[in-house]
Amino acid sequence: MSCHRIEYRDGAKHMIAVNSAEEYTSLRNSPQQQALLRQVREGNKAAKMRLQQYNYSCMPNADGTLKGATVQSNTVGMDVDHLTPDELQAAIERILDKKEELGLLLMERSARGEGLHIVFRRREGKTQVENLVWAAGVCGVEYDDGAKDITRVFFATTADENELLYVSEELFINEPSGSQLFDEPTPEQIAATAEGSSEEKKQPQAEEGAKEEEKKAQPQSMQFDDNYDGLPYSAIVEALEDQLGGVPEHGSRNQFIFAMACHLRYVCDHNAEWVSQVLPTYGEERTRWYSTILSACKRSQTKKFPKLLERALQIAERPADDGEIGDGETPPPMPRRLPPLIKLLVSKTPSIYRPAVAHAVFPSLATHLWRTRFRYIDNVEHEATLMNVLMAGSGAGKSCISAPIDCIMADIRERDAVSIEKERRWKEEMNTKGANKDKKARPEGIIIQEVDADMTNAAFVMRLSESDEHFLYVKMNEVDQFDALKTSGRTKSQFQIMCLAFDPGNQYGQTRVGTQSVSARVCIRFNWNASTTINKGRKYFRSVLTDGPISRINFCTIPEQPIGAPMPKYGVYDDAFKAELKPYIDRLNAARGSVECPQITKLAKQLCEENATFSQLCQSRVYENLSFRATVIAFLKAMVLFVAQGETWDKTCEDFIRWSLRYDMWCKMRFFGDDIASEEGEQTSRKKTPRSLLDLLPNVFTFEEAVAVRRKAGLKSEGTKNMLRVWRSRGFIDTADNQTFAKIEKTTKKRKGEG
Repeated sequence: MSCHRIEYRDGAKHMIAVNSAEEYTSLRNSPQQQALLRQVREGNKAAKMRLQQYNYSCMPNADGTLKGATVQSNTVGMDVDHLTPDELQAAIERILDKKEELGLLLMERSARGEGLHIVFRRREGKTQVENLVWAAGVCGVEYDDGAKDITRVFFATTADENELLYVSEELFINEPSGSQLFDEPTPEQIAATAEGSSEEKKQPQAEEGAKEEEKKAQPQSMQFDDNYDGLPYSAIVEALEDQLGGVPEHGSRNQFIFAMACHLRYVCDHNAEWVSQVLPTYGEERTRWYSTILSACKRSQTKKFPKLLERALQIAERPADDGEIGDGETPPPMPRRLPPLIKLLVSKTPSIYRPAVAHAVFPSLATHLWRTRFRYIDNVEHEATLMNVLMAGSGAGKSCISAPIDCIMADIRERDAVSIEKERRWKEEMNTKGANKDKKARPEGIIIQEVDADMTNAAFVMRLSESDEHFLYVKMNEVDQFDALKTSGRTKSQFQIMCLAFDPGNQYGQTRVGTQSVSARVCIRFNWNASTTINKGRKYFRSVLTDGPISRINFCTIPEQPIGAPMPKYGVYDDAFKAELKPYIDRLNAARGSVECPQITKLAKQLCEENATFSQLCQSRVYENLSFRATVIAFLKAMVLFVAQGETWDKTCEDFIRWSLRYDMWCKMRFFGDDIASEEGEQTSRKKTPRSLLDLLPNVFTFEEAVAVRRKAGLKSEGTKNMLRVWRSRGFIDTADNQTFAKIEKTTKKRKGEG
């Protein structure tokens, strides 16, 4: 359903969700609202424009605005105007009598008291006009096309029982409709709809019989083309999902499937079998899913492509992200098409948090791998050691990563629980025996992978020694919880653990003389997540800027939102989500030995070359140094993804990993680039991530212009000649003399990762 209050910000109408009847009535009963309504009833026309305004027929745009909104809600707002007092009272009684048939959710007197506003449940598969015509017939009132635009707002009265005549709590479940904007019907279709509303009542048994027949239907095994004019149906489906407001939660899937099928039929020759080949079930029961597709394909529709489908096709045709690092102020945008596993893991996450979640899930995914190795392009074998820090402002929503990680770690926590109980019983038995009694040795087979954030260094070494080469994992709410791992007398030992964990084969441990002390030397296998504010994170790593931890950690962030922005809404990580995730986790658990993927090896080489090129173009030694291990991190993520998806690889995986590397580098340069440059003695005045200096120059430029660009970027002018020499050797520029230079156009696409 839908109820949104309208608020003006910077001259534009924004939609603010109202989430309960209590909140709604409180807003309407404000002293200002009551005073304004009295003025309106006394004839003050200007006062009406200051009354509270609400929209009931659509969902807000991505930025919260109302203008141009295209996603319908599950409700329809309607006017009943120009009634005499007797007609008004009769209409109120008639509508209340038919509230069940109508699906009535709200009825109020209009601002001037001469009419009504009603809100009712949307009839799926019908346009806004068709819904209004149908409701007018049920209510026995004249159809008014004033509300045919779904962005129409209604001026509210108060919550007095004589003004707010009926309201249902169901109205405040704010969600999109599965039925989206179709072409508006002709006058003949409107008339047919009005007649149809009464005809439908005459044939309930026939309709039920038809539904039963549809339920028995199942899709056949026919094969159709997998593309529409060369455009993969998978891309069209993803673009349509976005246009329809995203994949719905349980309870509104059927409506969503109906809307998807109504649009896909246009590019599937109106063939239900073809639509069923390309449309996912979204967790819906298969018989009902196919029955819904049949209903959609039988629905009467115009021959003209719906505008929403046209937009989806345009989006699906857009090329993938070109791999640039970003514009300095904002990180590189997430690819529109995602690998299936990542698409699943961010499916319940508000869009603003999806990039952070897409990065943060990898340490917990990789923790499931055991004795599995991947050979990097330098011929060194790595295990999937992945460490992630989410740096964002206070109140930015850093907890967004918790629920996906909890789902990923569920099976490990179940296994850990057995070992934890075994350890607890042993400790109890030891505590009940006296000092001279024989005490049992510590039981074997205690493997506890998820460890406490505040464990001591000794506990850490013990857990590693008992892990049987499994990864340990911890999720820390604050990155400085890592300080608990410090060893006595060594102020930076926690950072040493980060470095040793990332580098293959390093031994770590301690030797103690006490009989009860932990003495062991082990190979560190340790994956972790941590969160922090940006300022706190910069301070935490300030003493080790050039010592290695930053280059070994994968960073992500959450963009700052405008003051007063609507609260993002999460999906539900239900049993269906967990069931869909399970096969990916099972594949990770089952992997063993050395795993190779030629496509990923090729990609890693390409990424190294792209990093070298960009480093030369932006003249940043810091970027180059950080990019070496960032590419290893991207490689390890790619291999984890490869294993989890059944050792399959495609363009969506490549685009995602390339973006992941660019995003990681954007964060590192944004948060630490200037400090590292200063630590290493480089001059810098950059407050943004680096940009290609060549892109900042005109197509034909002089030596002096190149010097000026370097100075503006905070670089010394003395390096200009060497920079130009490298650019020329790599084919970026050409020159006839030493003072005038010209860009070579054919290299542009290669620089941007397009060729």
